Amino acid sequence: MLGCECFCWGRRESEIFYPFEEPKPFSLPSPTPQWPPGQGFAKGKICLGEIEVLKITKFKSLWSCTLRGKAKGVTFYKPAEIPDGYFSLGHYCQPNDRPLRGYVLVAKDVSALKVSYTCGSISNSPALQKPLGYTLIWSPDSHQSGCGYMWLPKPPEGYKAMGFVLTGSPHEPDIEEVRCVRADLTESCETCEMILETDSSFSKSSLRVWNMRPRKRGMSAKGVCAGTFFCTTDHSSGDELNIGCLKNLDSMLCHMPNLDQIHALIEHYGPTVFFHPDETCLPSSVPWFFKNGALLYRNGKVKGERIDSRGSNLPSGGINDGEYWIDLPEEENEREFLKRGNIGSAVLYVHVKPALGGTFTDIVMWVFCPFNGPATIKASLMTIEMTRLGEHVGDWEHFTLRLSNFSGELWSVYFSEHSGGEWLDACNLEFIEGNKPIIYSSKHGHASFPHPGCYIQGSSKLGIGLRNDTAKSKYLLDSSTQYQILAAEYLGDGVVTEPEWLQYMREWGPTILYDGRSELDKIISHLPIFLRFSVEILFELFPTEIYGEEGPTGPKEKDNWDGDERC
Repeated sequence: MLGCECFCWGRRESEIFYPFEEPKPFSLPSPTPQWPPGQGFAKGKICLGEIEVLKITKFKSLWSCTLRGKAKGVTFYKPAEIPDGYFSLGHYCQPNDRPLRGYVLVAKDVSALKVSYTCGSISNSPALQKPLGYTLIWSPDSHQSGCGYMWLPKPPEGYKAMGFVLTGSPHEPDIEEVRCVRADLTESCETCEMILETDSSFSKSSLRVWNMRPRKRGMSAKGVCAGTFFCTTDHSSGDELNIGCLKNLDSMLCHMPNLDQIHALIEHYGPTVFFHPDETCLPSSVPWFFKNGALLYRNGKVKGERIDSRGSNLPSGGINDGEYWIDLPEEENEREFLKRGNIGSAVLYVHVKPALGGTFTDIVMWVFCPFNGPATIKASLMTIEMTRLGEHVGDWEHFTLRLSNFSGELWSVYFSEHSGGEWLDACNLEFIEGNKPIIYSSKHGHASFPHPGCYIQGSSKLGIGLRNDTAKSKYLLDSSTQYQILAAEYLGDGVVTEPEWLQYMREWGPTILYDGRSELDKIISHLPIFLRFSVEILFELFPTEIYGEEGPTGPKEKDNWDGDERC
């Protein structure tokens, strides 16, 4: 590996970078099992139509750099051990403060096999072509070997580059280094996580390096991540990316898991969800909620109607037009009983769907709680429990497992945290009983977090925000055994029967507008004088859903049912 303190050639000896230990590869705590038989899932390769791809997770390091005064460096890699007939599409980059955990796809042109695809006829032009050459995108001031040089492949007309190439010298890479992909086999992409950002102190221009993802994502999107990085300088904005991602033209999604494989995946990876030891609003099953007194209200009607355990008398389909909503029973003891939930009846409700063009499977797990408790606010050194702010009937929260369809390996988990959330790589998770991640559900709000502790949503600078307290307790759900598959549309009609209540598209709780001003006035009165400011400013520090506004909707009305997760 070539290493240097980034952009420091010719400076004092004390500033010369000494190579650090490379990140070690990550592996899950336990080996992955032999999955039940199926057509194409976990076979190691995926056919996208005219292109077949393999995932490469073994790399040869090319160059590492760190920025003066910063602990986090990055390393650039090229894929190693590429099988005969496959070609690299670009190089890989990741930070050094995490285990080596990434991939790039290598591609093989299979159009010559004259396979009949559902996408239509095959072009006369090959799917893959060598670049015509390379454009130097970035280089250090000192043109010495041992520093990184960023190159963009020059695609032939009608083709697109999929990634950048790095060399350790100013000599242009060999045209055999990568292949470009015919444009109709690609999709547009966008930058996401920034990996590296420099200033122009030690080179003619700054350097910015990002991860990439398809611009269109979700259950029906066809874009496939190649695993390569994007880079630009301060002379180009990167708004319109000059590289693309792959496109899956196999509409049959032959590499998604079948029903037996789905059950095996959940049984192997199903997380254990821990609720806070002081949780008073525990989960339940939906039928338990209905059987114990939940009522369906219709606009203009004073009395609510009892809901049968299957939800068969709920209005099905349509839109959330405000005509119907669900509420707790009128009698106070019955209301309080339902608010507490019933964890013994609770299950994780599972939606299985394609992700990233069918190269990954998302197993979305929904938790239902009959009631969302009041918020707890951190204000400076004080903790203030609200009396009603944040309460609502019918709380739906979720987390998502993303699994590689190349191997069946758990790749990452999405933690839904109120109005947003975050993806965490498997190397950053806690595990229990082999490869089962731990999910911590926050007290009263039921947002998902990867570790125990107190998470503040608001202003960390001011020390004011919504508290999300998480901890292990005796209240837990093991999703590997306590689950019900709601839907897996890609399997076709009749394979999974969706429950009747899932078709209810209206609100699972009444619309409530709390007197947020009076609640927040209480917070202001507790603040030190130097931290007191207007209620309007305080409102902006908290997620909007804690103020009530509209009753929550069910899983099928959420953006992520068809789309990708918010982050």
